Amino acid sequence: MDRTRVVILGAGIVGSACARELSLAGFDVLVVDRGGAAAATTSHGEGNILVSDKGPGPELELARWSRRLWPEVLAGLGGAAEQAEWQPKGGIVVATTEAGAAGLMPFAEAQRAAGVRAEPLDADALRAAEPYVTRDHTAAVSYPEDAQVQPAGAATALLSGALAAGAALRTGREVLGGVVRGGRLTAVRTTHGTLEADVFVNAGGPWAGELAARLGAPVDIRPRRGEVLVTTPLPPTVFHKVYDADYVGAVGSGAGDLQTSAVVEATLAGSVLLGSSRRRVGFDARTRPEVLSAIAAKALRLFPSLAGVPVMRAYGGFRPYVPDHLPVIGPDPRLAGLWHAGGHEGAGIGLSVATARLVRALLAGEEPGVDAAPFRVDRPAVLGTEASANDPHHAAQAGGRAEEEEA
Repeated sequence: MDRTRVVILGAGIVGSACARELSLAGFDVLVVDRGGAAAATTSHGEGNILVSDKGPGPELELARWSRRLWPEVLAGLGGAAEQAEWQPKGGIVVATTEAGAAGLMPFAEAQRAAGVRAEPLDADALRAAEPYVTRDHTAAVSYPEDAQVQPAGAATALLSGALAAGAALRTGREVLGGVVRGGRLTAVRTTHGTLEADVFVNAGGPWAGELAARLGAPVDIRPRRGEVLVTTPLPPTVFHKVYDADYVGAVGSGAGDLQTSAVVEATLAGSVLLGSSRRRVGFDARTRPEVLSAIAAKALRLFPSLAGVPVMRAYGGFRPYVPDHLPVIGPDPRLAGLWHAGGHEGAGIGLSVATARLVRALLAGEEPGVDAAPFRVDRPAVLGTEASANDPHHAAQAGGRAEEEEA
């Protein structure tokens, strides 16, 4: 049978999830990455699967769908699912100021109206849930639906599922440009030759803007850098994902300068992850001591008992930022054959499986689990020119372009 050929550009968690879904749906799938599988942004995240940080709207609906899908997807991966280190431990948002409480409680109320479980905690309930959290707080809300995975392990499990379903993987192949015939993208040129297909899915993460420009259809997806500190393994100290109420504001802000907020959670290995930061610095990968210091200071305000705990390493990564803070999912109306699955910023781990299911539904002509329209490619924030005018690091400055050929 002549199956639809799909090349997925990017082997991070979104690309891996798309590869699995499309392979299971009967597509002939090839995953291509310039580096290694899950070696870039995916391996530099915290593994959050959150509904707590999203207000009512399209992204929250996508997040709720994804949260429902995660257990189903992992159950279908067999033994490989163990790599994901699935922890449905829930989250707790803590306000440490009166202003924080004034913002948190109405936000939680709006989420409850949208179907999210958001349960206020009094001082005793918070202390029972998190014995070591600061006593200097003004409000707290529990989100039982929040979860966590080990991001590289989860991506590897999804990719294993894709390969088991018939997908193929080629790494070390950078995409240099596209080949367009009759207004349709029919092939991509790589450092190891040309790859032809019926559909190409841009799952390039923070590099998706650069990749789209090389293919001749630029999108405004830019890198936004974040850093995380990792402590030495500890006895049980942090039992949920705990973060300060100002984290939601940092996520939703479009400011380019440094923003930090306290985000604290433990891994199965016992280390505690301390975040988070957000700053737009292009692809400058240098670690800044002042950023790590700001992260540590805010984390200690939330968990003072961590003051004497050694930090064994720090890492940073780039998140794919879109000005309107919504992912870009679906076909590109400017260039037939090109699809996009990206722009999730720091929510890509959690939203990956729903993104993949949405791509599958749209490609297969099925009814999607959420309205796809808010994530469409041809919206102003995605096609705008603000980035190229104001951001010297904007991806559209990158190398090759698509080549137009006669059909």
